[in-house]
Amino acid sequence: MVWQTLKLSLLVVSIATIVISVAGILLGYLLAKREFRGKNLLDAVLTLPMVLPPTVTGYYLIILLGKRGVLGRVLYDLTGWTVTFTWIGAVIAATVIAFPLMVKSARAAIESVNADYEIASYVMGRSEIETFFRITLPLASRGILAGVVLSFARAFGEFGATLMIAGNIPGKTQTMPLAIYEAVVSGEDEQAKWLALILTGIAVVVVYLTNRLSRPRRVD
Repeated sequence: MVWQTLKLSLLVVSIATIVISVAGILLGYLLAKREFRGKNLLDAVLTLPMVLPPTVTGYYLIILLGKRGVLGRVLYDLTGWTVTFTWIGAVIAATVIAFPLMVKSARAAIESVNADYEIASYVMGRSEIETFFRITLPLASRGILAGVVLSFARAFGEFGATLMIAGNIPGKTQTMPLAIYEAVVSGEDEQAKWLALILTGIAVVVVYLTNRLSRPRRVD
């Protein structure tokens, strides 16, 4: 049971982290390098999952994606399928909750890059895309990787929003935090202990990696 739950959690979090990383870097770059109307509003909306209780975020996901939701109703009418009470719902919940960490980390990392290097690249005839991949992204890589690691950890520990939209179905949507909660409630202390130890071990590794990645590069 423990390993089945861990396997599902790793699947959910891995997919969520991939989505978070790609979209987070793009939005982080947009917020760091562009000025446009509504920028502050967009930043505020993206930050909301960090400050709202996860259950509230989960409620909004139901309103949006549930069988009778704004988008969920259309999806259900067209396909007869809904994301609620599926592992995909768990992926969506983990992605939404952890996404702000990636955006803010990517934005801060990209803003920290010395603009002179990028200007020199443009002067040499490089396009913006070439400059991003050859100059900006490599120089911001440590901060971005730290954001990826933190987002992974946050997605792994997600509880409230997952419970709201995906439920707590063993073998189907039950991730590690949900399994710990159920084990404690049902008095299965041994299982709760092992699940908690696994999550704690992952958290220790994440904190260690984040601290390593956050250290500035030594210049010899």
